[in-house]
Amino acid sequence: MNDYYSILNNYLEFCSEQKMLNSKTIRAYKIDLMQLGKIISPHTPSEITPNVLDYYVQTLHSKYKPKTAKRKIASAKAFFRFMEFHNIISFNPWNKVLYKFREPITLPKIIPLDNIKKILSTIYSQITLGKTAYRRRNAIRDAAVCELLFSTGLRIFELCSLLPENVNLIEDTVLINGKGSKERIIQIGNKQVHLSLIRYREIFSKEISYCNHFFVNQNGKPFSDQAVRRMMNHYTKLAGINQHITPHMWRHTFATSLLEADVDIRCIQELLGHSSIHTTEIYTHVSLAKQKDILCNKHPRNSFII
Repeated sequence: MNDYYSILNNYLEFCSEQKMLNSKTIRAYKIDLMQLGKIISPHTPSEITPNVLDYYVQTLHSKYKPKTAKRKIASAKAFFRFMEFHNIISFNPWNKVLYKFREPITLPKIIPLDNIKKILSTIYSQITLGKTAYRRRNAIRDAAVCELLFSTGLRIFELCSLLPENVNLIEDTVLINGKGSKERIIQIGNKQVHLSLIRYREIFSKEISYCNHFFVNQNGKPFSDQAVRRMMNHYTKLAGINQHITPHMWRHTFATSLLEADVDIRCIQELLGHSSIHTTEIYTHVSLAKQKDILCNKHPRNSFII
């Protein structure tokens, strides 16, 4: 069994059935490893040398940004560890490949709180002022979606994959199935968010029951990430906001707001479902307003009278 693509298919099945990775991650792995297959062809896996992989790394550097290249290499290394573990290869050539990344820090883009307030106000106004019953009903769902995103910091795939039993509106908790099937529970801490979710669930109970997803469209199908993006673009324009807003920016704003409110970064890490504190620490770079407040009002130099 030395055919690269046969082994790749077995690996993707392993990732799906045993590692329980989601379909988007599997698709990304397949794209990365198909690209690698074109580079190493016609070599069989056992014939791949460090020199071949050096060339692959150079190709990635020439075509992609450091973050993308780094991810593709991580996909390849995981695949080779799989082959090494199953004795498909006797030597892992990645052990002899040296590479270094100078990955620039990309600061998370956040939404000004005034803009979030405008968007939420616009959605709530559409619940009563929408021109059709269809629009008013959609606005009830859209309010629940945006309220939950902002109050919990959910990733978009986590929101779209929520099951009805994941949302406990008696105890006000949400069970989230995150990356790598890691579960976490987040409390709903705001009464208006609670009421928004209650109202949505009552209005869409038939559709929710039909497709067994918590967030649904009016056709009884799961509410997709693309539908969430379109919805946000709609209300952003309706609110007169000149900013491109994505679902992930709500997560960034959630984290940054908590950091600026002096919440411990370890707590924020747990709320976001980050496996490493280093991922969460990116938010310390965007808390400029808090930094200015500290330096302007709390620095000891301000008490000097000279």
